[in-house]
Amino acid sequence: MAGGRRGPLLTALLAAWLIAATSEADPEQAALPEERSLVLPMTASNWTLVMEGEWMLKFYAPWCPSCQQTDSEWETFAKNGEILHINVGKVDVIQEPGLSGRFFVTTLPAFFHAKDGIFRRYRGPGIYEDLQNYILEKKWQSVEPLTGWKSPASLAMSGMAGLFSMSGKIWHLHNYFTVTLGIPAWCSYAIFIIATLIFGLLMGLVLVLISECFYMPFPRRLSESSEQSRRSEEAHRAELLQDAEEEKDDSNEEENKDSLGDDEEEKEDLGDEDEAEEEEEEDSPTTGVDEEQSDTQDQGSPREAQEEVEPDETKEDIPEQPRSTDTELAEDTLRQRKTSAATGTEKQETRCT
Repeated sequence: MAGGRRGPLLTALLAAWLIAATSEADPEQAALPEERSLVLPMTASNWTLVMEGEWMLKFYAPWCPSCQQTDSEWETFAKNGEILHINVGKVDVIQEPGLSGRFFVTTLPAFFHAKDGIFRRYRGPGIYEDLQNYILEKKWQSVEPLTGWKSPASLAMSGMAGLFSMSGKIWHLHNYFTVTLGIPAWCSYAIFIIATLIFGLLMGLVLVLISECFYMPFPRRLSESSEQSRRSEEAHRAELLQDAEEEKDDSNEEENKDSLGDDEEEKEDLGDEDEAEEEEEEDSPTTGVDEEQSDTQDQGSPREAQEEVEPDETKEDIPEQPRSTDTELAEDTLRQRKTSAATGTEKQETRCT
């Protein structure tokens, strides 16, 4: 009985002795506390701290290999922050999607420098020496700042932060549906589509109600007066159109009358010309007869002169025979025909002109 009781006591004593020996062998390791990180985690609630003083921020994700490679360099940079007079922070984009949207982070890791609320993007390597030189040599002064709507403190970036935070919440909800509850992915997508449609309909209804509340209908008298004024304007426009059409018709009638008068004058001129030509034709035969008589007299005078000059050479000359009336009439008709043909050609020429 005594031997059975001594067994457990011996084992307990041996265990206590081993614990005491290990504690005595390495007292420094037991006394040292865990090292505290000097990198300040930034969230949506405390990110406004970077608006004062000088800061360096790092955006990272736990699953990003390149972000993990710069963790040690970023810690050493934070330890020397007091010497460089700079604050060092970090932002987990998985936990804080709103801040990643506010700074419009598209690549990881991403580094930003802030000086009294003015932000600049640091595009160098995340090595301690480069970061230290960037601060000591003030290389950030040669970098263009994020101003205007690109500034994280602007209203546009605040809206972008809201969208990113909403997308992060939807992503967490999707993971809850698919991982925790075991719902298929297509069912989760269908739920989000239906929720989006319902939300859109509700927002439309709210906007309609708001517009109805703020809409002030015009009084009836004003509406009647506006209708009367509108009708009077329409009637005035119709009168103006009628007056314009009447003026066009009057102008067309005057133009037609003028054209008809010109045609009548042309016809009268042509008739006068025809009458003058007929009178000339009537006068032409008498003038032709007079010319023939003058020609005959001219022909007779030289003959008489020859008879007076020439002596009577022979006594057997035959005396002149007088012209008969038939031959004279024939010559007159021929001459009249020639004169009529000439006048006809002259008429045709005048008509053509």
